[in-house]
Formats: sequence, structure tokens, C-alpha cells
Amino acid sequence: MLTGEKSEVRKRHFHLTEEILNKNPTMCTYDDPSLDVRQDVLVTEVPKLGMEAALKAIEEWGRPKSSITHLIFSALAGIDMPGADYQLTRLLGLEPSIKRIMLYHQGCNIGAATLRIAKDFAENNAGARVLVVSSDLTVGTFRGPSNDNLSCLVAQAITGEGAAALIIGADPDMSVERPLFQILSASQTIIPDSNDGIEGHLREVGLTVHFSRNVPELISRNIGKCLVEAFGPIGVSDWNSLFWIVQPSGAAILNLIEAEVGLEQEKLSATRHVLSEFGNMGGPTVFFILDEIRRRLLEKRKTTTGEGMEWGVLIGLGAGITVDTVVLHSVPIAEGR
Repeated sequence: MLTGEKSEVRKRHFHLTEEILNKNPTMCTYDDPSLDVRQDVLVTEVPKLGMEAALKAIEEWGRPKSSITHLIFSALAGIDMPGADYQLTRLLGLEPSIKRIMLYHQGCNIGAATLRIAKDFAENNAGARVLVVSSDLTVGTFRGPSNDNLSCLVAQAITGEGAAALIIGADPDMSVERPLFQILSASQTIIPDSNDGIEGHLREVGLTVHFSRNVPELISRNIGKCLVEAFGPIGVSDWNSLFWIVQPSGAAILNLIEAEVGLEQEKLSATRHVLSEFGNMGGPTVFFILDEIRRRLLEKRKTTTGEGMEWGVLIGLGAGITVDTVVLHSVPIAEGR
């Protein structure tokens, strides 16, 4: 079976500073109309932040920008036309004929979902190289607290800002490209009876996000089924034999997943590290975790990319509640990586 390989992950940050908030006080209250102010920041900064991450990824990838055939750009907020994908194409000087797709206003599972889309592009277009960029800022959702929506305050406590970029293709040119992982399969499902679990609504006050209290339970109760469906075809049933990347939507969710599938504590250490250092950045977060795993591999001088394990799982969790499950296969670490 052909597999798409992840050739590069690079990450960048953006900070919503006190200076920005002082200039835009309507962003600091819960229900003041402020969409125009937020849009002015997002439309400019989302593609710029994505550009910084993409430049780093392309530089380490080692091939010219003209070799990129497809672009997938995801961003939670900043809806505009032409979109951030168009702006990034101009900022990077990519070929005007590049095939673009822009994904706005998706949930935190979008990082995993873009891997699925990029895999299809890479495997069904000979020689394709897909630049995947995810850039998310809290400008759209940041606001003061409200007694009527405490989940908004909880969400802001764990969210962060960042961008990540990677390049995906099939049949790598090993004289130049150094694959990190193979994407064996990617699937998506909606958890039953979760319609109001995670919601986001665009209003004059910006993007409002709502979580129901039973989100951790709903996710943990269904995660085992997702794993069985993804790994059953390859005969894997020991979840501790995998390396793990989970969209860290909060410590409570991670704790319940660990308990539900019987994970050893160190399995989610990279995920917890990224949540602690950067927060939940939405789409870019799973790519930050992949990069953290790579960093640890280099420190430990491992010979393969999967923490010494053959198979891994990357799980995206988002609105719906939607779960994306990506099966990863480790590859030998190329000399010089």
C-alpha cells in the first residue's frame, strides 16, 4: 500500500500581548461587539504566522518551493476572501498554479484531518508534495469572563497560539528527503449523542466556544472503539505498544483516556508537555507533539522515529464531537536528521 510520509514539522508562535489588548479594549469584555477589530488582526497575522512556520519547514525539507504542488491551510478564525491560503501563496512566492484548499472554522481535530486529506492528495497525484500549514490565534475567542458561560473561561485557560507546517508526499527521494513517519491510514467519526459537546459560533463579539461537562466522558468512552477500528486490520491490540499523539483538549480528557485504555503514564508525556508549555493551540497542536517526539528521539539517539516502537496513533478531537484517528508507522532515522 502506498503511504504518505511526513517529511518535516516546524512550529512558530504568536502572543496576544497586553499592548494589543490595551489598543483594543472591546476584546477584553465578554459581550462587546468586536468582530471587526478581531478580524483586522486575524486576516493579517494568521497567514504571516503560517508563513514563518512554512519557511522553516521548506528550508529543512531541502527541495525548492517550486516542487510543492498542493497547499492545505487550516485556521480556526479569520475567515476572509481571498483566504489565508491565497495570502500565503503570495507571501512565500509559491507557483500560482499550486492547488490550494482553505479550511476555516474547523475544530481542534483539523490538524489530524489535514493529514488525511494530504495523504489522499499525495497518493493520488504522482510526484505530489503537499505543504500543510496550520495557524491558530486566540484573538478570535479571547474575552473577559461571564457567569453565564464558565466553559468559555475554562477554554481560555488552556488555549494558546501557534503555527506549524509540514510537507507530505509519497515515494520520497531519499537523496534529498528524510521522512519522519508513514501515514498508513486515517479515519474520522462522530461520537454518538454528542451534538452539543463542543460548539463554536461566530457572532458580533467574535467566536464563542461552548463545551458540555460530559465531553471528557464522551471521548474516553468511545476512544477504544476508534482504536479497534483503526488497528484491527493490522492486528494490533496492545495500546501500550504504540507511540501516542493526542489533541490535548484538557488534562481531564487525557486522564480519562489513560484510564479507559490502560495506558502507561509515559505514553502521553509528549502530549502533556506540549499542553503545559504551549496550551491547546487547536490545529497546530498535534504537529507540536510530533516535533516534541522527534526532539526526544534525537536526544536519546533512537534508530527509528516512533520512540522505538513500530506503530503509533495520532488522535484529533474537535467539534461535533469529531474524532480523527491516524495510524502512523515509524521509519529509520536518516543520517543527519
